Amino acid sequence: MEFGLYFAQQLPRPWGRDAELDLFQESLDQVELADRLGYGYAWAPEQHFLEEYSHSSAPELFLAAAGQRTRTIRLGHAVVLMPPGYNEPARVAERISTLDLLTRGRVEFGIGHSKTRVELEGFGVDPLLRHEMSLEALGQVTEMMAREPYPGHAGTHFSMPARNVVPKPVQRPHPPLWIACSDDETVRLAARLGIGALAHSFFDAAEAKAVVEDYIETFKRDCVPIGHTVNPRVATMVPFHCHLDPEVARTRGERAGSFFTYAVRHYHVFGRHRPGVTNVWERSEVVREELGGSIPHRGGHAIGSPAELTERLREYQEAGIDQTILLHQFGRLPYDQVRESLELFAAEVMPAFAAEHAAIRARRDAELAPYVDAALARRERATPGAVPLVDAYGLSRPPLEDPDAHPPHVRDILVELARMAAVARRLDS
Repeated sequence: MEFGLYFAQQLPRPWGRDAELDLFQESLDQVELADRLGYGYAWAPEQHFLEEYSHSSAPELFLAAAGQRTRTIRLGHAVVLMPPGYNEPARVAERISTLDLLTRGRVEFGIGHSKTRVELEGFGVDPLLRHEMSLEALGQVTEMMAREPYPGHAGTHFSMPARNVVPKPVQRPHPPLWIACSDDETVRLAARLGIGALAHSFFDAAEAKAVVEDYIETFKRDCVPIGHTVNPRVATMVPFHCHLDPEVARTRGERAGSFFTYAVRHYHVFGRHRPGVTNVWERSEVVREELGGSIPHRGGHAIGSPAELTERLREYQEAGIDQTILLHQFGRLPYDQVRESLELFAAEVMPAFAAEHAAIRARRDAELAPYVDAALARRERATPGAVPLVDAYGLSRPPLEDPDAHPPHVRDILVELARMAAVARRLDS
């Protein structure tokens, strides 16, 4: 099993003048540290207007900056919001490919569509159509990255004429694909599409094992890839804090985790929000006290001593989880405590898993190899048609047909342009 970190850029109130500046600089320091310590992945979500809970609204910029300070850690979107109201598909293809070039092929491409009204209504995205919008857009984005030229698309939620979308990514035909999964049906959808499942945290290893087995069986039986490659992997995200003293870890982790859990429910379940005014941290503290000092988190966690975490995470590995994403920066955990936690986990927990990972992954890949071939064979491959000529020049240019209608200094330029255009037209034919 591999380990990743999750950078949601949480920032509970109150905010000082430089709070966001410090947050992002500390996050970049943490990615650089994680790269040195051997963590496999750094994930950043795209989320909008979710004050305190997530200030990660431009993850492609954060990941690009992180890519220049690191060498091996893989850099993941968890996730890009795919309905065209958030991001035009061609812009997604361009940004992902550019990021892959800047990081020398280290991008993981996760997608989602959000469920919060704050985001959906802020961008005018129809909540009832967000799911099908995302899948239509994802299918076309993979075509844009893989095909030269992209033949165009006339769809339900998005249309675009033929263009050659550049640049192309380092990872051909495109980086590994993932989708955010908050329920079992979306996990099965991920398997049918041949993409990785970024799954919710599980109650225990038994639930994790059941979900992984369901994913694998669905992949073997029903996969028709939405992209040009497959990525049959299951990852899960858990709240995380590691300390030699398990009581210290629990005290710190439970308070930070209480804020995280309350903020999730505020934005996703029951919250009413006054933008720029509502204090989510204060509300979480009131609720925490009234519930007896803790807000229970649905699912497992990775909070405790190195020995406790080794035992708990080994159960996840035995259940078939490919990657555990550690929610390491949450609540009001100060930078020095976050750093110490990352260093201790890397020194005391990760080595045993790293020694086993290669063999486990090789066995899984060998088991799935014939099913991967069968899935790719089922994928419908579009037949390239003739690429139409399109007018590329500016709409405001003066007509070339009548140079004498213009002043001498313009006429000379138009005569020269007309000669160039005549040669170009011969090349068109």
